[in-house]
Amino acid sequence: MAPTPLSRNRDFRLLWVGGLLASLGSQLASIALPLLVLRETGSAAQAGAIGTVSVGALLLTMLPGGVLADRIERRRLMRVCDVGSLLAVTALVIAVLRGHTPLPLVLLVAAAGALIASTYGPAAGGLLRAAVPREQVRAASSRMQARGAAARLIGPLGGGALFAWHPVLPFLAEGVGLLLSTICVALMRTRSVPAATSGAVFSRSELTAGLTFIWRQPYLRTLLLIFGLGMNFAFSALMFATLAVASDGGRSGVGGGTVVSFTAAGALAGALLAPKLDARARDGSLVALSCWAAAVTAGVLVLTRAPVLIGLLCAVCMCLSTVASIGFVSGMLLAAPPDRIGRVQSAAGFLSTLVQPFGPLAGGALLGTLGGTRTFALLALGIALCAAVVTWAPPVRRGPAPVPAV
Repeated sequence: MAPTPLSRNRDFRLLWVGGLLASLGSQLASIALPLLVLRETGSAAQAGAIGTVSVGALLLTMLPGGVLADRIERRRLMRVCDVGSLLAVTALVIAVLRGHTPLPLVLLVAAAGALIASTYGPAAGGLLRAAVPREQVRAASSRMQARGAAARLIGPLGGGALFAWHPVLPFLAEGVGLLLSTICVALMRTRSVPAATSGAVFSRSELTAGLTFIWRQPYLRTLLLIFGLGMNFAFSALMFATLAVASDGGRSGVGGGTVVSFTAAGALAGALLAPKLDARARDGSLVALSCWAAAVTAGVLVLTRAPVLIGLLCAVCMCLSTVASIGFVSGMLLAAPPDRIGRVQSAAGFLSTLVQPFGPLAGGALLGTLGGTRTFALLALGIALCAAVVTWAPPVRRGPAPVPAV
């Protein structure tokens, strides 16, 4: 008997719409928070502290968030996360309406958002696995990625426009989105109850269970180390260097904006394309292809700096990277034991996020030291090395271990 199409799966639709509303609200606020601090203080350094606090809080709470997602009924946990976010946003709205927004409050809201996201994401992954049949997990994951890409494409632009109209509007919109998201999750019939476990919740073994599982799977371990860590670091360095060059060292917003827009469009295209490739390409091959595309892009940048060409190349890279990422994540969700889905997902996210803040720093340092041509040549060489490892590494060539039916 054929499974119900995702378009007619009521709980999947509710999960998708609820996540879209919450994600869009978060993207609206992501641009509005630093703008609010700049408006209040005039300090770019204090505005930049928001990103530092968010990333730091996310890294500190990601592994514990995965543990909670494997200990508490996931639908209920997601509702608690939405309500917690709504309370934080409400406090910010009140402060903005009163005409004074203290920096500590803004930083607290940013940290709370990161903390809640570190729990909400693994819980949503577990609930998705319960709401969707195994054979539809990859298609469902691609639709989730498309949802996130659309929110990242629309959110910052909408948040900036709303902020220009009135500073409180992006946060009001985020609050409405969170409220509607809570309602969507509450209407779901699917339950995802983790297996009962004993012992301390945040013991070392519980916190590292996801990392241990990934490390014992040669295929997942190799792809995560090369694609999740190595390529995340190199590609973020490449993107920063590309934006710096395309914007003529910050003197022109048109070139940088072109690259950003093309890259976001590429991510959305990749999420839409992924379901069509599931039956035709292995995840390891897609990862290798995305790595080689990034190496070629860095090599082309040695020769030309035309913004439109750069944007097109970055769009292709992001498209292929998104397709490969969807395949990897959905395969990981299928491979993970049901009682460890949250911890496996948070472990992969932790390792991938760990290196991202250092990529732009490395890209900027290389540009300042070596100049554009040598920087892109060095990045092309490093990315090609990652691509070669993924292409010829025995664990990747063998493919993932067979996944037992659950």
